[in-house]
Amino acid sequence: MILDDLPPVARPVLGVASEASSLADMFVRRVQATPRRKAWRSKRDGRWIEVAWQEFGQRASAVATWLVRQGLHKGDGVVIVGSTRAEWCVCDMGGQLAGLVTVGAYPTLSPEQLAYVIDHSDARVVFVEGKADLERLLSVKEQCPKLERIVVWDMHDIQAVEPSSDTAPTVGSLAEVLATEIDEAELERRREAIVRDDVAIIVYTSGTTGPPKGAMLTHANILASLDAGLGIEFDEDDEMLTFLPMAHVAERIAGFFMRINTGYAAAFASSIPAVLEEVKEVHPSLFGSVPRIFEKAYDRIQGQVEQAPPMRRKLFRWAEGVGLAVVDHWQRRTPVSPLLRLQHALADRLVFRKIRGAFGGRVRFFITGAAPIPMKVLQFFWAAGFPIFEVYGQTEATVITHANGPGRTRLGSVGRPLSIVEQRLADDGEVLIRGPLVFSGYHKEPDATKDTVDADGWLHTGDIGRIDTDGYLYIVDRKKHIIITAGGKNITPANIENEIKAQDPIISQVHAHGDRRPYVSALVTLSPGEALDWAQAQGMVEAGEATRMKAELLANPLANPAGLDTVLRKLGEREEIKKRVIEGVRRGNAKLSQVERVKRVMLLDRELSLAEDEITPTLKVKRKNIEKRFAEQFDRLYAEEGFGLTVEKRGE
Repeated sequence: MILDDLPPVARPVLGVASEASSLADMFVRRVQATPRRKAWRSKRDGRWIEVAWQEFGQRASAVATWLVRQGLHKGDGVVIVGSTRAEWCVCDMGGQLAGLVTVGAYPTLSPEQLAYVIDHSDARVVFVEGKADLERLLSVKEQCPKLERIVVWDMHDIQAVEPSSDTAPTVGSLAEVLATEIDEAELERRREAIVRDDVAIIVYTSGTTGPPKGAMLTHANILASLDAGLGIEFDEDDEMLTFLPMAHVAERIAGFFMRINTGYAAAFASSIPAVLEEVKEVHPSLFGSVPRIFEKAYDRIQGQVEQAPPMRRKLFRWAEGVGLAVVDHWQRRTPVSPLLRLQHALADRLVFRKIRGAFGGRVRFFITGAAPIPMKVLQFFWAAGFPIFEVYGQTEATVITHANGPGRTRLGSVGRPLSIVEQRLADDGEVLIRGPLVFSGYHKEPDATKDTVDADGWLHTGDIGRIDTDGYLYIVDRKKHIIITAGGKNITPANIENEIKAQDPIISQVHAHGDRRPYVSALVTLSPGEALDWAQAQGMVEAGEATRMKAELLANPLANPAGLDTVLRKLGEREEIKKRVIEGVRRGNAKLSQVERVKRVMLLDRELSLAEDEITPTLKVKRKNIEKRFAEQFDRLYAEEGFGLTVEKRGE
């Protein structure tokens, strides 16, 4: 039994990227190839409304013609701010058809951060979603002197906005833009003027350190990425429920642009909280997400099992054990006995099929990247019949350079390099990448570009890795995340954090601290889902309120449901929870060397927050920000015995 052999698709599709000269050309080829096939569907008044590629093409062409008539020239920038909706895609391709550079900005950015992206990218036109985005932008319009026009998707509750001065941007609606008469001849001229080495998009990195940098990706970069693919066939009937932010390079290229290349459809979730219900309505066959989603789903499932009646709990544990045994045989490439095969089929019928039903029942596989997934989480989902293919890459390498895939998966690795990618390790273990996916540089930052791509064309990823004898890459840590203790010992914090997180589902985030300190300490947060289950069982929160908060969290890991902070704060004061965290850290310590062991813990009374600039929109921890924000508390951990939790006495 080879778990990662996906069944053949019924109607495979052919990509159009290989013949295209630009993103605009690829889009036109897609519209011409499958004009009547569904491009997307979105929910309106409770009904899913489909839009075909031909109509998509007309809307994007209208936007492109309007942009041309505003006097924008080839290479000018436009910024798109909004949630993941069809309008985002229409504005993006409208900019591409006009020969412009399109820039995505997260709707969660502060007004000052948004102004920085607009001004730094020299954008003259900005598309925004609605009233809240418009108000944020107008509050900082003086910081965007080159901005001329703002186009709003939803004009609900927005009165006519008159320019406050001759230099202030004018405000209009997307509906007015879409009514523009298309100039086919001019758009063809614009399309033919694009060359492959032109910059297509600028992606502003999340910025775990310092201001965000604008990574310039060319048409050649993106087309090469799409043409290389992941070694996975797509079917005409494939559909992806789309909800991850379009401003992120993964959703933009591996999601949206990949759909243009292959022609499969998207279903746009009407909102993040609605994802849980809409996944059952859409029945998607493909799913892409960040690792934290799977960790939270795993913790949620395990928490529910622990509260189930004894017989149901026993059945689940039996099925889980059978599934994990099959996964173990698969990874070791040893045969599965007929009895185990039969048991696995029964476990699937009784348990695993129900888990798959929660995702609509039709998902063929998941794609995930950005951070490692704990091995126990990976093994569980594979056991449940959910192939999760871990991939690796970064914005500066056009999303994906390494991938696991059907018939070539090693759990814990990020796969082997794509056929067009060269890889090697530097003397210090840093992963180096070379090939047509390497970006053209940072916008307006030549020195930063030289620091990232050397004279021989090798992209210095900043990740420490190891490569096995078959070429599979394993990411060990970030190069700049090394802790050097006061005793001169070099420690990789990711090893510590992953071991501790794996010990108890009540533990959510772990940040190891100890640079120039006598020993390692850690900041620990509680997992909201598990915490809510525990609080509900203890009568600390009503069942209805707990269910509401858990539904919001599962749909959106970045959510902060009303009342959650209060629950986490109260739980953090309970001795039972403190003891549970201490025991989890001790079990993690048992798997670490003496110098790596965590001695003291600060239990935070909330989750790490995007609003507080502690994590990125893709759930990566901003290590430098954590160190700065909690510097006083870390000092107290080492100076005050009564502050924090003691896991081990120093010297133990």
